[in-house]
Amino acid sequence: MTSQRTRGVYIVANRKVGENAIALLASLRHHDPGVPVYMIPFNDDYQTLYQTLNQLYQVQLYPDLGFLDSFTQKISEIFPRDFLALPNKMRKLAAWFGPLDEFLYIDTDILFFEPVSHTLAYLDRADFICCDYHFKGRKLRDVFASSVVERGIFPADVVNSVFNSGLWGSKKGTITLEQMYARLGECAQNRDYFDFSGGTTDQPIMNYLVLNSIENRLNIAQVEPNEPGSWGGMKHFVTRDQALYDGDTRLRYLHWAGTPMGPGGPYRALWEYYRYLDQPDARLPGEKPGATSQRSPLQQLKQTLGRFSQRLKQILGRFSQRLKR
Repeated sequence: MTSQRTRGVYIVANRKVGENAIALLASLRHHDPGVPVYMIPFNDDYQTLYQTLNQLYQVQLYPDLGFLDSFTQKISEIFPRDFLALPNKMRKLAAWFGPLDEFLYIDTDILFFEPVSHTLAYLDRADFICCDYHFKGRKLRDVFASSVVERGIFPADVVNSVFNSGLWGSKKGTITLEQMYARLGECAQNRDYFDFSGGTTDQPIMNYLVLNSIENRLNIAQVEPNEPGSWGGMKHFVTRDQALYDGDTRLRYLHWAGTPMGPGGPYRALWEYYRYLDQPDARLPGEKPGATSQRSPLQQLKQTLGRFSQRLKQILGRFSQRLKR
């Protein structure tokens, strides 16, 4: 009798992203109370957050921290610092070598609005899954240089395979550690393949790794005709029942993905709902649900100086044009 394969979730976190991690876990547990979740520490500053996540949401710690350290060290040896300044950014790749047989990796700037097991179920159909519209929106940007097609490194339809590295799933064993190190070495020797102009770090490298190593891939957004969007920069989503809707379609998840998440940012009230769902006393004194915090005097000064600088540039520009007449 074959033992049942274990499905669950990995996150990478430390104290710096602790508020977002709590909000994410609250949304996961709200819709899927029993799914196993493991935290991969981003660095050594994780203990306090882990204790909170373990107590509130039964999050478990990635069990082999020694492997995690040696894995990070190996990556730091593969990539020059002017290529990959923070090897810890690649720790999400350790998901392939953790305790879960099948898994979904989720960035902490995400909220889920349905059971995550629904997304994990697509691993019945593929060895790698994602769910985003990068192929329609950003296309090759933030992943590959356009020259990879011109030079025949990838086929012309590679644009249909690229994915955002904030949410994806796979199976243990689809990539061996030796294969991964070899692929990462290829990346380090061919930095001209990639587009880092948008400030991405792991995303181009992850795309190269997956597209060259796993053939059986599936993008949920390409196989489900009614799959809604998921980017926090889209302004037309409507909040109902502590979830977001695109028309009448409930979003699977929301990913801020570079969109401001602080007070005044998009869908902030919904983030606050999940952040304080299980810790209502964690709000700042006097802070009301859905309220936006006031800017500090320093922030106000910076904003004022920024406006003054912009106005000065406009005046000098017009003055310069008059002199040329």
